[in-house]
Amino acid sequence: PIATNPDLNFFPATMPVDKEPMYDAYAEVRDDANSTNWAVFKYDDKLIVLADKGEDYDAFLAHMAEDERVYGFVRIETGDELSKRAKFALTTWVGQSVSPLKKAKVSTDKAEVKQIIQSYAKEILADDLSELDYSVVKE
Repeated sequence: PIATNPDLNFFPATMPVDKEPMYDAYAEVRDDANSTNWAVFKYDDKLIVLADKGEDYDAFLAHMAEDERVYGFVRIETGDELSKRAKFALTTWVGQSVSPLKKAKVSTDKAEVKQIIQSYAKEILADDLSELDYSVVKE
């Protein structure tokens, strides 16, 4: 038989995620009784973690830096006063200064994020802030 060395990992697993706080933030954004309407997940060394959550969309956008990879979950209110309803979007931000290797990992890492963020109407991959403008996400 061929000997294998468990310390050699030629095919690294996808990025681990800090599931419980991420799920709690996801549930908070989805909760109609809550004013939180976005959550941001970022890389902390070798872990994807909840970085922030809030109500102000501009504060959400402030997390999208040129050298960062950011996953976001956003609640968008649609309709008028009589028929308001919530729509949700999963956003993936890959700043233009992110290295090609880190850019390549985003698609596999996003699969881990999607294990937690499962219900959304729209998915957006962006590298320019105009692609995350509130009116674009609301469409």
